[in-house]
Amino acid sequence: MSKPILQLKDASIFQGDSLVLSNVNVEINKGDFVYLIGKTGTGKSSFMKTLYGDLPLTQGEGHIVDYDLKHLKEKDIPFLRRKLGVVFQDFKLLTDRTINDNLLFVLKATGWKDKDEMNTRVEAVLTKVDMKTKGFKFPHELSGGEQQRIAIARALLNDPELILADEPTGNLDPQTSVEVMEVLQDINKNGNTILMATHDYALLLKYPSKTLKCDENAVYEVVQRKG
Repeated sequence: MSKPILQLKDASIFQGDSLVLSNVNVEINKGDFVYLIGKTGTGKSSFMKTLYGDLPLTQGEGHIVDYDLKHLKEKDIPFLRRKLGVVFQDFKLLTDRTINDNLLFVLKATGWKDKDEMNTRVEAVLTKVDMKTKGFKFPHELSGGEQQRIAIARALLNDPELILADEPTGNLDPQTSVEVMEVLQDINKNGNTILMATHDYALLLKYPSKTLKCDENAVYEVVQRKG
């Protein structure tokens, strides 16, 4: 049996002093596509932030891509994030530089040195999200859906073991949401593990998969009805 990519045991998640989620038990294995659903304010973002080291895990156990969240040190966080790809709702692209330069910036920041290798990697991830011809453009010249594809490409740069997508279709219209979802589905079929927070229930029906729900300070698996 392969080791889970993400495992939380009896974990409690706090935002400051206030308890957001208690007694969380979650396991995600390599190749899984898992949804995280729940109303606004039920703790989806806090859950995600704990996984990429933005919020400390102080109670319970947590392991993600071979890092122990409970004993995560400040200096470990950049290395943890290299093994994760994070996709945000609002894209978080740097507006003052082209798409290629956005992606090169991330590679430099995560320790890449060889220019040819960096350019090859940028081209590879843009090709994966069908945006190979858009590298010279600036973010404001792209539609929301295109910007989110770039954000997904950015998340793939360091070949992450787990992609955390936090409401990746939250700012997109339904048709564009489906297009972005198709990209995520393809990436998942290629072996990338994805945890996607969403409140877009239409997508869950169209692409059913394992679903976790945040509700009343708890996280539990929802069994989807077939057909």
